[in-house]
Amino acid sequence: MIPTGAVPADAEFNESEQPSRTYMLDFARGRVSGMVDELEAVKQAVYKALSTDRFFHFIYTTNYGSEVQINSAETELERWVNEALLQDDRITAIENYQVTVNGDSALMEFTVVSTLGRFSVSQEVQ
Repeated sequence: MIPTGAVPADAEFNESEQPSRTYMLDFARGRVSGMVDELEAVKQAVYKALSTDRFFHFIYTTNYGSEVQINSAETELERWVNEALLQDDRITAIENYQVTVNGDSALMEFTVVSTLGRFSVSQEVQ
């Protein structure tokens, strides 16, 4: 709660879009290797959000990460993907969502629509 009088009634707040430039993560070698921006930064953010277990790491807020579990119904997987990715202001929609279950794993495929462009994602869940 903001104390009364803490912010003048006529104060102007200008919201500006934050840059998407960030460190490029090399997941194969487990290190940072340069910088990434624009659509490539959004792709990295999608991969990272889907790969991070929600509520598990104290460094992240409770809004970050995904709760995707293979033993869930396909509709639950889609909801969890939406919850994980639509937290990012750069992502406007998830389209063409498909799940292919194969034994103890599932392949999720969908298209991410962002303010910087569209791209396809294929993520295996075990």
